[in-house]
Amino acid sequence: MPTEHDKVCTVTCTDNDKVAEAEVERFESRKYVDVWLVGNKIRMMWNGKAYVGNKMGFEFTSPGPKEYNTAQRGRFA
Repeated sequence: MPTEHDKVCTVTCTDNDKVAEAEVERFESRKYVDVWLVGNKIRMMWNGKAYVGNKMGFEFTSPGPKEYNTAQRGRFA
């Protein structure tokens, strides 16, 4: 079924527990998400529970963007 996703998602730095909103550039469910955070692109790979990536010596995790079933959404829009 066709799906869409939000253009932003939350990202947590596991080193200091800071949470921020990042812009989603590319996303493939349960594979990877590419996000932009403070001008830095971070590729995050699915590990079975969350998306995980590293940049500038820090580790980042994310649940990824929310996904929507476009077939259902179109019927009610």
